[in-house]
Amino acid sequence: MYQKLTTPVASQETRRPDLYINRELSWIEFNRRVLEEAENDHIPLLERVKFLSIFGTNLDEFFMIRVAGLKDQIAADVTTLSPDGMTPEQQLTAVRECLAPLIAEAYQCWRASLLPLLAQRHIHVLDYEQLDKQQRAAMQAYFEREIFPVLTPLAVDPGHPFPHISNRSLNLAVAIKDPEHDERFARVKVPPLLPRLLPVPVGDDAGVYAFVWIEQVIAAHLNQLFPGFHILESYSFRVLRDADIELQEDEAGDLLILEEVQKGLRERRFGSVVDLAINPSMPQRIRNLLLENLEITPRDLTVIDGPLGIGEVIDLYHVNRPDLKYPPFTPYTPPMLRHGQDIFAAIRRHDIVLHHPYDSFTSVVDFVRAAAHDPLVLAIKQTLYRVGTNAPIVDALMEAIENGKQVAVLVELKARFDEENNIGWARELENAGVHVVYGLVGLKTHAKVALVVRREEDGLRRYVHLGTGNYNATTARIYEDLCLLTCNPDFGADASELFNMLTGYSRQNCFRKLLVAPITLRRCFSELVEREMRIQQEHGNGRLIFKCNALVDPEIISLLYRASQVGVEIDLIVRGICSLRPGVPGVSENIRVKSIVGRFLEHSRIYSFGNNGNEEIYLGSADLMERNLDKRVETLFPIEDPLLRDAIRREVLDRELEDTVNSSILLPDGSYVHARPEPGEPPFDCQDWFISHPILVPELENPLPSVQQVYPDSMGTPKP
Repeated sequence: MYQKLTTPVASQETRRPDLYINRELSWIEFNRRVLEEAENDHIPLLERVKFLSIFGTNLDEFFMIRVAGLKDQIAADVTTLSPDGMTPEQQLTAVRECLAPLIAEAYQCWRASLLPLLAQRHIHVLDYEQLDKQQRAAMQAYFEREIFPVLTPLAVDPGHPFPHISNRSLNLAVAIKDPEHDERFARVKVPPLLPRLLPVPVGDDAGVYAFVWIEQVIAAHLNQLFPGFHILESYSFRVLRDADIELQEDEAGDLLILEEVQKGLRERRFGSVVDLAINPSMPQRIRNLLLENLEITPRDLTVIDGPLGIGEVIDLYHVNRPDLKYPPFTPYTPPMLRHGQDIFAAIRRHDIVLHHPYDSFTSVVDFVRAAAHDPLVLAIKQTLYRVGTNAPIVDALMEAIENGKQVAVLVELKARFDEENNIGWARELENAGVHVVYGLVGLKTHAKVALVVRREEDGLRRYVHLGTGNYNATTARIYEDLCLLTCNPDFGADASELFNMLTGYSRQNCFRKLLVAPITLRRCFSELVEREMRIQQEHGNGRLIFKCNALVDPEIISLLYRASQVGVEIDLIVRGICSLRPGVPGVSENIRVKSIVGRFLEHSRIYSFGNNGNEEIYLGSADLMERNLDKRVETLFPIEDPLLRDAIRREVLDRELEDTVNSSILLPDGSYVHARPEPGEPPFDCQDWFISHPILVPELENPLPSVQQVYPDSMGTPKP
């Protein structure tokens, strides 16, 4: 337990373990905040169901990556301590202790709150025993028509070894018997491509919906799978496996990387088991059989009183009940980017900042599509990290090839859980004639950059899109992100050299405007914080405001502690993991940390440095984690236009700091409490405010200025 410090800590002691929150336990606190959204009766009902689903999906990935990593360390006898001073064994024990009551709370939310409320709104999730005769007949017909043909019962006996149980699979453990044999065991896998919640007919009642769990329908008809045998009992179980792909990269090039990723995807199905979920009714003899054959211990067993794999309740969100969801809104499109406008002329007129999802992502797609069809455009270069299954950006890049453009795309094959999508897109792009590369050996490319080279009257001009989020049209509707469209020559030159580094042989070690990991970002970022410390000591007005998804890096945390110690006022908006302890006397009493979890996933990274009244703001792809600063290609980019910089500060950062609806405040002991408005003040929801207050891009009425007029200090040459 954290003990309050009573005396200031010297700068050299800011790496003490008791000043750091364990990252795994901090993540659990983040998922607790997601669950609290499911428990929040001020949120529309189906949105609460969606948050419960997100909680479950998050938990699956946590087991498959983080818990798996701890188990691997224990198996390898790793004794290295985490920054907070825990061994892998101690961390795994603490994780299990924290997760057990949280999982129980989630299922209590489902049983005691969401299920009854859904029924009141005429959405019924039924157990098979609750179906009437007509509904059972309908389910039997569905079983025989759609389910039975794809089921494969697998016997387990001396002649049939225990079958492989694939990752995330839901199964039935079936005990059967006939007069000539002792009890036998069989496994039936629930088909993953069929809906988990099957619609049940409800007659002519308009607006009434009913569903039943598919595993219960299968269990009710097991006699058809085992004719001649007596079904004694059946029980559901679900398995999670280690899903972290380890790549053996060398200098053999892109083809090897692709083959390694494909191999990793195949092996992901066979990773070691990290969790076995069962219901309380499963008897000990069947539990023991599963534990023995899956080669795990009772420590890896999770007993759940409810449907296994709660993430799949997302099926209910697709019910046509708009009255039980957030009201829809139309994303804003700035006038100069609307259909029929010249997007390149708009960018030449003024840098443009977009705030998604409040500003339409279509503007970004239109930027790439305009480049694909503009006869003056010569080349397009772009990074792709997560583009999803519906990818209009990829379509636009292939259109560019058809129109004779030179197109080069870096596709990050190692984007976790998007590897298969990205392999598919890489092959399609290659087949279309795009130059596809897969990045640098040993580094993920997480930067979000698109570069368009255009021949104009006064020569070649480069247009650049830089963002905090992925080129994914689907997630852009629910992820909060920021981006910049500019033709600043320094940004264009930096983007060109970044792509040369990614696609060819380049040992670029400095950039004009961009902070690039793993080359300059950590050093430059630290220098900016240290400058703020000097400003505080000289002028007394040091100020830092950082917004990111995670703050874990020990060096950055130690630096922030030192900044707090000299009096710099620091506000941190950290959605997820935060290993920094705020409010510790003598160490971090000048640091405040809040997390925002709401309708939209807060995803942008914004770093504001007060700079003695001449504020500097950087946006980008990098969180404050060792992996982002040292093991990925990341970019942070400055917002140099004072109007846009002021807008981001006032209309984004300040509004998020004022939020009292979606915000939780981090306490020194690592727990969070809900933010509350000041006495007499109404609650303030920053996300609702953003919907009706887009960032206003200046509309200049004068003739289009030249680039030299807009950027008089940009010479297109590297800084010394």
